[in-house]
Amino acid sequence: MPTPRINISPTTGDFEIAAAGAIITKITAAIRERGKCLIALSGGNTPRGVYRCLADLLITQAVDLSRIHFIFSDERMVPPDDPNSNYGMVQHELISRMPILPLHVHRIRGEAKAEVAACEYERELQTLLPLFTGVCDLILLGVGEDGHTASLFPGTEILRERHKFVREVFVPHLASWRVTLTLPVINRARAVLFLVAGMKKAAIVKEILVSAKSREDLPATMVQPHPGALTWMLDADAASQFLSEDSSNSKSITSGRISLNGAGRKAQSKRKGKRSENHENE
Repeated sequence: MPTPRINISPTTGDFEIAAAGAIITKITAAIRERGKCLIALSGGNTPRGVYRCLADLLITQAVDLSRIHFIFSDERMVPPDDPNSNYGMVQHELISRMPILPLHVHRIRGEAKAEVAACEYERELQTLLPLFTGVCDLILLGVGEDGHTASLFPGTEILRERHKFVREVFVPHLASWRVTLTLPVINRARAVLFLVAGMKKAAIVKEILVSAKSREDLPATMVQPHPGALTWMLDADAASQFLSEDSSNSKSITSGRISLNGAGRKAQSKRKGKRSENHENE
């Protein structure tokens, strides 16, 4: 598996600022190098604050929005005004906050039947991707407590898809259909950025990041962009078990694989100090 870069922020607010900064760095680099940028956006609750920060940065830094296209990593089969719509969340937190061209926002039609929506989006990406040399400049992803990412869930046959960019998938434990990007298009991206925050994600983050191989029971481990870059943006809560006392990640920190922002360094120092005290008392 490729070795990911890991960026850990002390608070959720710091995480949102750091993630938005990382995204805008990728956007400006793509525009500078290739004249345009294609980004796949993730849904869920974690990116909300990130998108608000990103909208502010795009405006204050006067980024040429006409050079950016947005697609979506996955969608629930609900109308765009439904509270569970990924597009609806992105529209509220990001798109509505800046003068992006409507034709540059490529949504999955969640109000359609899953098979129909997947076929439509496949055709749209088959037309769109060649305009960007066949790959996304950046794909944003989250991770669930079961290790799923986008709508790539453990045990689903979609994990073995090798050709299509988009597929519909039935998620048994949710008793619902979704439409998602597949691993072939995700792993061709120039960069993939996982956005993860909160204590509820701590156990799965550690399990994924210490995994030595790709595993279908942990679909997030199957995200292996080549030759693209893989980065995990975490807050301190999500990273807590990965940086726990019994974790052996100090070498990764000193080697530069892991970046600790601000108070994250203080937290790590406290953990080291506590370990030293425990050894002295043994």
